Amino acid sequence: MTKYQIYFVRHGRTFFNKLHKMQGWCDSPLLPEGIEVAKSAAKALQDVDFNLAYSTNTGRAVDTANIIMDANKNDLNHHQIPEFREQFYGSFEGRFAYETWLVAGQKHGTPSYLGIVDKYGLDSTFNFLKEADPFDYAENSEEFWSRLDRGFEKLDQVAKDGDKILLVSHSTTIYSLALRYHVPELAVTETPKNSSLTILERENGVNSVTTYNKVLG
Repeated sequence: MTKYQIYFVRHGRTFFNKLHKMQGWCDSPLLPEGIEVAKSAAKALQDVDFNLAYSTNTGRAVDTANIIMDANKNDLNHHQIPEFREQFYGSFEGRFAYETWLVAGQKHGTPSYLGIVDKYGLDSTFNFLKEADPFDYAENSEEFWSRLDRGFEKLDQVAKDGDKILLVSHSTTIYSLALRYHVPELAVTETPKNSSLTILERENGVNSVTTYNKVLG
């Protein structure tokens, strides 16, 4: 039996976050305030006895993970795990978010991201965007969840019973995991804040999100 915890931390605030632009597999740098909030998270997590440390392969996640691990009690090098990247928005990468979700949702009568979630469920946000992408690049829900499953399989190969793993990831990825796997008493009503903490417990391949969007510092 193997049970371990993944400490999902959303990266610090970026330039595209401030502009409310779609930022999936594309990247933009951490803002000064994004660095400061990452430092607050680092201070809050400095005494956590991490056994492994990961981030996705985007610059914003790598930089946030470096800030956190530089402050941690354990001298760990962090590794990259691209399977936990943000949703791929295809040809909508870099566009303003409100324009993107208007295009994706208007034919379904709900021109906003959370409106789609409320009316049709989370997976429809992926599928509607794929449907609206003229180049067919955006990920649908099946592609997204298959990718995350491959990431968990990678972690299962290296995690030991009782391990605590840092994993710096992204808003939609963490939100999706929380909506799908949260324990009944946990409310998931908004997307996670920058540098917030979400804890997922994984026991013999079964996921349970027990903490969500905890502001650190």
